[in-house]
Amino acid sequence: MLSKTGLHAVRALVALARLPEGAYAGSARIAQEIGAPQNYLGKLLKALAEQGLVESQKGLGGGFRLLRDPKKISLLDVADPIEHISRWSECILGWPECSEADPCAIHNRWKSVRNSYLQMLKRTTIAELVAKGELESIAL
Repeated sequence: MLSKTGLHAVRALVALARLPEGAYAGSARIAQEIGAPQNYLGKLLKALAEQGLVESQKGLGGGFRLLRDPKKISLLDVADPIEHISRWSECILGWPECSEADPCAIHNRWKSVRNSYLQMLKRTTIAELVAKGELESIAL
């Protein structure tokens, strides 16, 4: 599951993907649309800009827009900088010695779940969510 911050990030990118090409939206507008606190979302969008997912422009008519094609932005691209999902290689039980050579009792099951989750995030794009009208009615 994604954290509330991760979900806000995904929802913000879906909102930006719905904009006409070349258009910008301010953080206040996006925050209102997705039900997020404005200041919080502004900081989150700046962090996503640092990751190369969105572009920001100051001034009249400015705001944020996607920097890449929504077909080429996976959920992992959005969530990983926030959730650090790709680093989920540690033992789920917290054992320091857990490894392929010396697995804990649920090592292989966790590995399977983790890998499936990562693959789903890698294969699902922002464009797919926009096309299916996802996240429009999800209240956080």
